[in-house]
Amino acid sequence: MDNINIESSWKEVLKGEFGKPYWKELTSFVRDEYLSATVYPPPRFLFRAFELTPFDAVKVVILGQDPYHGKGQAHGFCFSVPEGVPCPPSLRNIYKEIEADLGVSVKSTQSGNVEHWARQGVLLLNATLTVRAGVAGSHQNKGWEDFTDATVRALSERKEGLIFLLWGNYAKKKGAHIDKEKHLVLEASHPSPLGAHKGFFGCKHFSKTNEYLEAHGKKSIGWIL
Repeated sequence: MDNINIESSWKEVLKGEFGKPYWKELTSFVRDEYLSATVYPPPRFLFRAFELTPFDAVKVVILGQDPYHGKGQAHGFCFSVPEGVPCPPSLRNIYKEIEADLGVSVKSTQSGNVEHWARQGVLLLNATLTVRAGVAGSHQNKGWEDFTDATVRALSERKEGLIFLLWGNYAKKKGAHIDKEKHLVLEASHPSPLGAHKGFFGCKHFSKTNEYLEAHGKKSIGWIL
């Protein structure tokens, strides 16, 4: 792990994972994929979510599934895209819910880059951290899920009063590792065009998150720049 840019507090918290057989198999697979195919995100962004949200800074966790598999989209955070990249449909629906929930105006020019959430303590964690270009789900069941399960488990066990936002069935299943006695778990359908009308719209997760943070003496999240 010495040559991988994972933030030091996370390296300490997750150090028990790096000697496990799955980790060795995973790193070998990912290394070969980067050498033989186009893989997203670029290597420098692989652990970007951990870098911008150190373990002690985490207040909120949003769980995604895979990185975007289109060119230039993935940069290490679930749902987010870099500056200048068109806003994906799921994120557009997230913005619609923020607008309705918080009574704020989301400009049509609003960037799809939500790094500013990460810098405020929102861990934007995909279950799988890499994907082959153009092939959704291509790096599932290779070991990433074990690593991100360990991440969720560490957060649940070592911290208190976190908010976990679980959108869609995949994220809800991932939530099995969360102690609901210690943390607030908010669930809704996925914000994709196929799922947003089944319970994501109207979930009010953004106001509920801020109310919980403020009730526990923490600064609320500025969801819109």
